[in-house]
Amino acid sequence: MRFTSTPRGARLARRLVSHRLDEWGRPYAGPANETLTLIAAELVANAVRHGHVPGRDFHLKLTGAGTTLRLEVSDTRTECLPELQDPQGEGGRGLLLVEALADTWGVTPRRPGKSVWAEVRLSPATER
Repeated sequence: MRFTSTPRGARLARRLVSHRLDEWGRPYAGPANETLTLIAAELVANAVRHGHVPGRDFHLKLTGAGTTLRLEVSDTRTECLPELQDPQGEGGRGLLLVEALADTWGVTPRRPGKSVWAEVRLSPATER
């Protein structure tokens, strides 16, 4: 799905993730929904804050294959690659949160821009 690179677009994207997961049988208050919604909040906030190019939107893709849920957020800015920050620093802790919550995450180049993705493998603890 495509969203405007604004705080409103970020909010709508985050809500879409939560609603879609609920439709897939991952209830709003369940661990899988809460985890992916929090990861989505961080990734879309970064796309709006650091990946914004005037006149360009960001894209969000949520997939669930087997026991893995994958979230991808794409923007059109290539020079601002995400990186983990010092946890003692003044800001930039969002990716540390993604690192802690996701089983794996990374950055994939695309034309134009990049996609930042995160995967969460479902376990008995995150199944519901």
